[in-house]
Amino acid sequence: MNNLLNIKTPAEAQALSLKSDYGLENHGLFNLRQVYWNLPVEALYEEAIFRNEGKMARHGPFVVHTGKHTARAANDKFIVREPSTEENVWWGQYNRPYPADRFNELYNRVQGFLQGKDVFVQDCYAGADPDYRLPVRIITEYAWHSHFARNMFLLPETSEAYRYHVPEFTVICVPSFKAFPQIDGTNSNTVIVINFDQRLCIIGNTGYAGEIKKSVFTIMNYLLPLQGVMTMHCSANQGPDGDVALFFGLSGTGKTTLSADPQRKLIGDDEHGWSDAGIFNFEGGCYAKVIALSPTAEPQIYATTRRFGTILENVVYDPVTRLIDLNDDSFTENTRASYPLEFIDNALPEKHGGHPKNIVLLTCDASGVMPPIARLSPDQALYHFISGYTAKVGGTEIGLGEEPEITFSTCFGGPFMVHHPAYYADLLKRKILRYGVKCWLLNTGWVGGPYGVGKRISIHHTRALLNAALNGVLDDVEYCTDPVFGFEVPRRCPDVPDSVLDPASSWSSPEAYMKRYRSLAARFIDNFKKFQDSVPEEVRSAGPRI
Repeated sequence: MNNLLNIKTPAEAQALSLKSDYGLENHGLFNLRQVYWNLPVEALYEEAIFRNEGKMARHGPFVVHTGKHTARAANDKFIVREPSTEENVWWGQYNRPYPADRFNELYNRVQGFLQGKDVFVQDCYAGADPDYRLPVRIITEYAWHSHFARNMFLLPETSEAYRYHVPEFTVICVPSFKAFPQIDGTNSNTVIVINFDQRLCIIGNTGYAGEIKKSVFTIMNYLLPLQGVMTMHCSANQGPDGDVALFFGLSGTGKTTLSADPQRKLIGDDEHGWSDAGIFNFEGGCYAKVIALSPTAEPQIYATTRRFGTILENVVYDPVTRLIDLNDDSFTENTRASYPLEFIDNALPEKHGGHPKNIVLLTCDASGVMPPIARLSPDQALYHFISGYTAKVGGTEIGLGEEPEITFSTCFGGPFMVHHPAYYADLLKRKILRYGVKCWLLNTGWVGGPYGVGKRISIHHTRALLNAALNGVLDDVEYCTDPVFGFEVPRRCPDVPDSVLDPASSWSSPEAYMKRYRSLAARFIDNFKKFQDSVPEEVRSAGPRI
C-alpha cells in the first residue's frame, strides 16, 4: 500500500523508537514519507494487516500471497562486475555479470521511486559465530517482508545495539519497482542484483520473500570463503553426545525434515559456515516447504504452521473459518513457512556446534535406481558434492511443473555459489580430512521404478537408515561395492527390509533397472566434464564407470 493520503498507521508513533544513528541518508534514500525502524513482530502484524498485505489465520500465523512470483526468479539474478569481483566470481549461468554503470542508473531510479513512500527497516546479522558475523540491513516496501527478515536473521539484543548498528551489507526489496530490460539490461521486469563493491543488493518486481534470504546467503557465500570459512547450503543438527551432522540438499530433498529430529538438537535448517571453531548457522529462523506437511511424520514443523509469528507464503486458507489447507497447491507447490528457530522445541539456542562427525549428501533420485544409502570415501564425497545430483521438486523455481526435473546443482546450491565449485570443494576436502568426517549419500527419491512408476521411499525407512548411520550402527555391517558408482552399500540395516537396500530387487525387470542406472551414470560423467580441468585426479576418478 502506498500511503499517498498520509494516513497515520498503527505503529507510526513508535516508528523511530529503535532507529539506528546510521540513517537511510547514508544509502542515498531521502524524502521518504515514514521509516519504520526495527518494529517487533506484533507491530508488523498490525502494519501488514492495515496495508492489506495478508491475513491472520486461525491459531495466529500470517498468510500472504506473493503474487506472480511464487518461487525464485533464477534467471533474473545478477552480480555487478567490477575490479573486486572480476577474478573471484564464477561467471556464467548462475552469476550473470551486470555493468557497474548500469547498476548506478538502476539504483538512482530505485531511490527516486521510493521518495514519498513508507519503508520498513530491520537491522540484523547473518552468522551466529561472532568472529564471522555480518551486520546487515534489510529495507523493504512491505511490512511482512520486514517481519520475514526478523524471523530469518539474527537480531540485536538491546536498544543500544540497534542504535549503533552500522550495516556492512544492505538489501533493498521493492516489489512494486519494475526494471526495464531495454534500459536496465535485465532479462525481464524482475531484477535481483548484488554489488559487492557498494555492499548493496537490489530486489525488484517480486514479492517472493525467499529472494531476500537467498541474496544474503549468496553474499555470505562470497565473503566468508575468502576468509577460509566453508559456506554450505545445508542443515545441521547435534546429537546427545555433541556429535554434529550436516545435511546437504536442494529444496524438496528432505533437508529441513530430516534435520528436525526430536532426538537431536537443531542448529539450523538451511545455511551454515564451517570455521576452525566448528559449524555455525547463518540465520535465526527456518524457511520450510510445507506442501502436504504431515503432523505425524513432521510434527515439529507442522506445529509452527499454527503459531503466531509464523509467516505462511502462498498457503491456501478459508477466509471465513481462517483455517489453512496445507494440501492445497492452488497457488504453487512451493508453499513456505517462515518462523524463528526457537519455534522448534529442540533447537540449539547457540546456533553453533563443533566440527561434524557425519556429512550426509541428500539426493532425490527420480530415476528410481540409486540406493537409499551409500557410504562414500572423501574423494567420492567431493565428486558428489560438486555434481549435486538431485531432482528439482515442484515449484521451487519459476517454470518447474509437478513432475520432478533431474538436475545437477553444483555444490547442492549452484545458484548461490559465487566462487568456482573447485574453490568450495578444496575447502571442504581439507576440513573432511582434518576432522575425520564420515560421508554418506542418502536417497529420498523413488524405488521400484522412476517417477510415475515407482513410489517415494518412505520417511520411516529414510529416518531408520539415517539414524543407523549417525549412531554408528552402519559402521559394523557388511557392505557391497556398487558396480557402477563404486560407493559402498550396506546389506543390512535394523528396521529396514533388505529389499529396500537393494533398489534393483524392487524393479520388475533387472535389465530395465541396469539400463536406467547406466544412463544415469552417463549423465553424471557428461555433467562432470566441465569440472575435469579444475579438480584433482583423485576426485575425477571417484565418479561412476560404465
